[in-house]
Amino acid sequence: MTVTDSTSGLVVRSSRVDTWRVHATQEVAYEIRQCDDVFDPDSTDLVHAARGAGSRRRFVVIDSRVNELYGARMVEYFDHHGVEARILPLEVDETVKNLDTVTRIVREIDAFGIDRRREPIIVIGGGVIMDVVGLAANLYRRGTPFVRVPTTLIGLVDAGVGVKTGVNFNSHKNRLGTYFDKSLTLLDTGFLASLDRRHLSNGLGEILKIALIKDRELFVLLDRFGADLLRERFQNSDRLGRRAAASTLQRAIQGMLEELQPNLWEANLERLVDYGHTFSPTIEMRALPELLHGEAVAVDMAITTMIATHRGLMSAAESASVLNVMAKLGLPTWDDSLDADLLARALEETVRHRDGQQRLPLPVGIGAATFVNDVTHQELDAALSSLHSASYSKELQTA
Repeated sequence: MTVTDSTSGLVVRSSRVDTWRVHATQEVAYEIRQCDDVFDPDSTDLVHAARGAGSRRRFVVIDSRVNELYGARMVEYFDHHGVEARILPLEVDETVKNLDTVTRIVREIDAFGIDRRREPIIVIGGGVIMDVVGLAANLYRRGTPFVRVPTTLIGLVDAGVGVKTGVNFNSHKNRLGTYFDKSLTLLDTGFLASLDRRHLSNGLGEILKIALIKDRELFVLLDRFGADLLRERFQNSDRLGRRAAASTLQRAIQGMLEELQPNLWEANLERLVDYGHTFSPTIEMRALPELLHGEAVAVDMAITTMIATHRGLMSAAESASVLNVMAKLGLPTWDDSLDADLLARALEETVRHRDGQQRLPLPVGIGAATFVNDVTHQELDAALSSLHSASYSKELQTA
């Protein structure tokens, strides 16, 4: 017998009332907003980022390097707006992306004391610190809203636009984490002016990912303007360069959100944005701290480009074009830690993560992709052999 309580909506499936099934829905909405000079005293984005009025207290976690460059302006900004700010500078990279760092942050939050409804936590920095603080915010009082201010390119186009939080555990990347949508992201490209070349390339790896799997026009932009954008740190002064910078960022963010929005909680495990993320988690952790995240993603994309070429999904000219663009963007296509056994172990780990199947995105030409579930050890070995030859040849050409 099935009984539905019309007042509560609870469904009971039993002749006796000993089983209850609860159905609930929750609105999911978060905002990503472009802004100019977030520390300009005339800007109110940071002080108004709350679901209530009147609060003038903020807990701020900031990357220690960013604090050296912008900390004085940030303090002046909060002072100008009469905000009591507790500022916690942290030196965070993948080696300390762990639960110890999360608990340190939570202790500081607890000591400061915040109203979790009206005083969102603010995090300013790159993808790693946003992941860590996001997890702390999600755990603190079972969910405290937070504001992300990415200061790296990878933060602007990838880590700062989704809902994932996480830390590394037991030598596995992001093994512990959550989905947390109670956030606002403020995108200020001015921070890129102080970013070093390698970290710009790191972010360009995630932009290239979107180009290869769904946006051929973005690939053309990277091919034509990528080297200039890298050199000018997306602060191009000429009109054509400014348009290229704006279009590159807009297409990358839009493309990412188009894939994330209908599948935020990853109910569907065939995700185009997992391109470049099949082998890279294992490669990155094996090479730690030598490879940055976007660099490991680039190596993964180079490997899968070779697999796609061997399968006839890409032409030799297309795969050569991909490797050439990677070189223009300052991205690696090879790492000495690579061997077929490492990739096979990485694929086994990915299969566990993707519910027993590879669900491996492979590029189809440039700007499209397909999913496969039958990549073999022999294919991995052949792809590495071809990639090593291509990468070594390119090194000789640029030496």
